[in-house]
Amino acid sequence: MPHTSLLLKNARVITMDPVTPEAGMVAVEGDTIVYIGSNDNAAAFTGADTRVIDCAGKTVIPGFIDAHCHTFALWRKLLHLDVGPGSARSVADIVTIIRRAAAQTPKGQWIQGTGYNEFYLAEKRHPNRWELDAATPDHPVMLTHRSLHACVLNSMALSLAGIDAATAERPGTMIEREVPSGEPNGLLHEMVGYVREKVIPPVSLDDKIRSASMANRQYLSQGITGLQDASYTNDLERWYTIRDMQEKGFFLPRIAMMAGYDNLQPFLDAGFAYGYGDNNLRFLGLKIIPSETKGELYPPQAELNRIVLDNYTRRIPVAIHAVSQEMVAAVITAFEQVRAILPGNNLILRIEHCSECPPELADRLSLLRPVIVTQPPFVYYNGDRYLKVLPADAHPWLYRFNTMIKTGTLVAAGSDTPVVPDNPLVGIYAAVTRQTSGGQILNSEERISVHQSLAMYTANAAAASGEANIKGSLTSGKLADMAVLSDDPFKVETEQIKDIKVAMTILGGKVVYET
Repeated sequence: MPHTSLLLKNARVITMDPVTPEAGMVAVEGDTIVYIGSNDNAAAFTGADTRVIDCAGKTVIPGFIDAHCHTFALWRKLLHLDVGPGSARSVADIVTIIRRAAAQTPKGQWIQGTGYNEFYLAEKRHPNRWELDAATPDHPVMLTHRSLHACVLNSMALSLAGIDAATAERPGTMIEREVPSGEPNGLLHEMVGYVREKVIPPVSLDDKIRSASMANRQYLSQGITGLQDASYTNDLERWYTIRDMQEKGFFLPRIAMMAGYDNLQPFLDAGFAYGYGDNNLRFLGLKIIPSETKGELYPPQAELNRIVLDNYTRRIPVAIHAVSQEMVAAVITAFEQVRAILPGNNLILRIEHCSECPPELADRLSLLRPVIVTQPPFVYYNGDRYLKVLPADAHPWLYRFNTMIKTGTLVAAGSDTPVVPDNPLVGIYAAVTRQTSGGQILNSEERISVHQSLAMYTANAAAASGEANIKGSLTSGKLADMAVLSDDPFKVETEQIKDIKVAMTILGGKVVYET
């Protein structure tokens, strides 16, 4: 038996490998697991240079994989004002936060706030341009909604963006206006990416490094070793930024990156194909976000079908954002066409979110067998809003983890960070209990087990990106990505799962975080 570079012993190892579901020891050489088994073999794998970690009975699991997140949006959030529910409970609070920031910011420089949610504001509405003008008329201001699908600009920002009463809306977007003047009130739908990419000056290198470093610690402290970035604004520049930050050690989690529809061709022109890259940065295919902003599907069904089929024909898998049942139905229709016309195509069909899924759509999913990448923490963080705002007859069809798993559908989990916090243990808690942050229960019939929930963040997440052969379980020959937990999620009371901490994170056989 070979001596190894790292040995974890006296552990409760939950491998997520059905062949060897539990073990007491993990031996690592370089970045790869070389042995999973009994503590009795520890001496045989220990050499003079082996780092031996006595886990003293702690639980070791595969590193968490967040299967749907927005890396650059998180980086930005860490640099900008927090106007979320924890910091601002009213529009007046938001105005105060911006006014204070303006006093510290040179005139003409952008002020950005992130995370506001009108549901949690006293006024139960979005802020408007004139309220932001009252906070500062001398700085362009942009507030980003927690969903990342809306933003509010003040008058100076609207002017810089070239948006006024005469501005035509781009397809799939909406500019809210005053009646009858037609003047924009500042609220823009599906235009966050446009404003950030085309209007606001680029982030400086120093700020990129600072925000990447903060995000790096945030992910690693929560045992997250892998990310799947589902941002429709991803382009080649972002790819090379991630590569640079990884190589320089500022940002360590492994990333599988999707490209936005408008940015896909440059990837292909540069020679990218599905799976291009390496274990640290991999090309995952195309992300599409259809819109229902004006009550109708954009792109229309026929065009969506064409786009999806064209990309599968050229071996580019597609992940499609779908929240409402109408959108889920449209995505299923597009994927059913792929199955019918390209029956031998084995590329993954991904539906992101699949939030509303009534029985007739669940039946179609059971035949289609796509990968569903859903968001368990939404049950916890957004559940109270769903129960209050959505019609009661829609509640049973929300985030149907149990139903989808029973039909044999592969279900993976993501956070959609920075939409909600990215702690996987909160997501596991939500999937197991279906309890909201306010203590209500959302669809108890859709509860799943701890093991099923953990699989969504490990083995299933790796399968969702086509990487199950290298990660997602603790198996000899796979990457040595692991998290050591303070408590065992299988043994603590379910209410305590969300409070479990990560004691250590190991990425590629190296300890990258420990308390």
